[in-house]
Amino acid sequence: MKKIFELDEYIAGFFLILTVIVVISNIAMRYFFNSPIRSAEEIATICFIWSVFIGGASCYRQKMHMGIDILTQVLKNKVKLYIELIINLIVMIINATFTYLSFTFALAARMKPTAVLGISSIYVNFSLAMGFFLIFFYSLVDSYEKIKKIGRKGVL
Repeated sequence: MKKIFELDEYIAGFFLILTVIVVISNIAMRYFFNSPIRSAEEIATICFIWSVFIGGASCYRQKMHMGIDILTQVLKNKVKLYIELIINLIVMIINATFTYLSFTFALAARMKPTAVLGISSIYVNFSLAMGFFLIFFYSLVDSYEKIKKIGRKGVL
């Protein structure tokens, strides 16, 4: 199960590497052959968008996101867990809303072609829904773990 959770890192990394390859290839083509790749900017942008949203979800899963935890540092374990659980629930509500809105947005844009490649915009916009859904899912998993910890007797 742990390996499944790491899939987001591989996907984000793949798109980031692809972004770098496309940009460097475009620079080389422009510099050496005076003929840039016409669709390079659009491909790089699409890959970068995917790497940002999937990578952001991966950072959330690994608790690498920024936070102000000065309040929770001075609290006892059980109170700290309750506050973290409330924060997780808020994050879940926000990301469930964003998942729904971004999925609706992606479906609405599916008939709109991209400027250069002419592919459906759903391939670009679906990254938003995927990123927000992953953060929602990781919040759900983390909330489950916190509820299990709260349920144990020796948490105080």
